Amino acid sequence: MRAAVLHEIGQDKLEVLDDVEAVGFGPGKVKLRVRATGLCHSDVSAMSGVLPQPAPFIPGHEGAGEVVDIGDGVTGLSAGDRVLVCWLPACGTCPACKRGQTQLCLAGFMNAGTPNFKRPGGDVFGFAGTGTFTEEVVVDAGCAVPIPDDVPFEIAALIGCGVTTGLGAAINTARVEAGSSVAVIGCGGVGISTIQGARVQGAAQIVAVDPVESRREAALRFGATEAVAPDGLADAKQRITAGEGFDYVFEVVGKSVTARTAYESTRRGGTLCVVGAGAMDDNFQVNMFELFFDEKRILPSMYGGGDVLRSYERAIGLWRAGRIDLESMITHRVQLAEINDAIDQMRTGEALRTCIEL
Repeated sequence: MRAAVLHEIGQDKLEVLDDVEAVGFGPGKVKLRVRATGLCHSDVSAMSGVLPQPAPFIPGHEGAGEVVDIGDGVTGLSAGDRVLVCWLPACGTCPACKRGQTQLCLAGFMNAGTPNFKRPGGDVFGFAGTGTFTEEVVVDAGCAVPIPDDVPFEIAALIGCGVTTGLGAAINTARVEAGSSVAVIGCGGVGISTIQGARVQGAAQIVAVDPVESRREAALRFGATEAVAPDGLADAKQRITAGEGFDYVFEVVGKSVTARTAYESTRRGGTLCVVGAGAMDDNFQVNMFELFFDEKRILPSMYGGGDVLRSYERAIGLWRAGRIDLESMITHRVQLAEINDAIDQMRTGEALRTCIEL
């Protein structure tokens, strides 16, 4: 089958090959025919080495498609079912799951070190234990979440990660209060979803911050009350909050320098929510006095900070009600052969989100 493969970490181009095979099918597993997959910046970060990932590997962790076959012991799924891919399934039995923090379950990460593809030349990994830039993939049954018939594959793919992450950061983690002031630093797909989450929660002011003009323009369409380049954030803070700082600031870039800017833009007693996935050697620092004196809450948000299955259902419900706009998030639909063009567009900020149809 066809798949887009990165041969070595640090390369900036994928090779679309037709000699890839999905492997690992057996008890507790399902084989999926991928119909659509979203291009997330985490895929690009894994390619560059910012996020740890063995190579060679097939990127992609936002996917949706149909069940081709189910292994022994799998219940609740049948061939032909429409599903989205959950890249971090909950085991249901670990301490995190028992506490209701299923987004912190580590079972899914255990699969990331096992190759689930092969080529004539050897094993190939799937990003985050999945790898959806391909026509078929074998995953744990918990990774295949049934979706209603009225949810298009491309919408379901985005709900599988970016939409859930951004909405959840505002709703689950930060719990944005109605009438509050919000700043969102980084307005790609996850940032736009965070903006939509803050709007759903009733925030009065939502300032979108991004160096790319097209992303700022998009942020306004999705609910931001104003959008500024990074050098305009200080002025927005002064105008909107009289210099005190925003009630909530979301860092959706994954870099310590923007996290520090976000911290300084948060009012005393306010909330800094870190949503971006960054590198292990990029350290965010605060001094002990300001940590104590300013009483700012620093809240990381992993995969939306809540039960992902409930978050999927909530996103679908908000979409059906017209409370969030998911169709407009897909600004490009491309074929697998055009994946490198889509990645280049994401790097330059020309594409808000890309849906790859397979």
